[in-house]
Amino acid sequence: MNNDKIVLYIAMSLDGYIAKPDGAVDWLFDVEGDGKDNGYDAFYKRVGTVVMGRLTYEEVLKLSDEFPYADKPCYVLSRSQQSPQPHVIYTDEDIETLIPKLKQASEGDIWLVGGGQLVSAFLEAKLLDELQIAVIPKVLGEGIPLFPRGTVPSTFQLTQVERIGQIVSLSYKVI
Repeated sequence: MNNDKIVLYIAMSLDGYIAKPDGAVDWLFDVEGDGKDNGYDAFYKRVGTVVMGRLTYEEVLKLSDEFPYADKPCYVLSRSQQSPQPHVIYTDEDIETLIPKLKQASEGDIWLVGGGQLVSAFLEAKLLDELQIAVIPKVLGEGIPLFPRGTVPSTFQLTQVERIGQIVSLSYKVI
C-alpha cells in the first residue's frame, strides 16, 4: 500500500482568501519570507503528482512563460471538454475514483493545488490527509475563500507551526 499523502499546500490571506475575486494571486509576491523559496522546494521534492481545478490552472499559466509542474504528472479537473494542452491531463472523472488511482500510481505525495471548490470536494470525499497553509499577513477584504460556503464541517490536528519571515506556515493532519 502506498503511504504517500494527499496534501493541500496553499497560501491564504489573514481573512481566509486564496485569490482575489478575479482569481489573481499577485498579492502573494511582495511578502517578506525567508529570502529563498519559503519552503516550497522541500515540499515540491515530496510531490509525485499535481492536481488542480481548471480555473487554478488558468491562473498558474499567467504566472510564468514556463509551466512550473512540467516535470510531474499534472491532472486538471474540469467539468467541461477542454482542448489538449502540453504538460497536463484534463479529466472530468469523479475524484472518488480518480484520486485512489493516482495515489496508487504516484511516486510521492499528491499535491492538491486548489482552488476552494476542489478543497471543499476533497474534504467532503475524505480525500485529504494533510493541509499546509501559509498565512500571508494581508487582508484582501474579498476574494475566493479557502473554504467556500457549504464546505463540510471538518476537524484538523495541528502538527507544525513555522515562522518564515512574515509568513506563518501551519501544518494540519485531517482527522
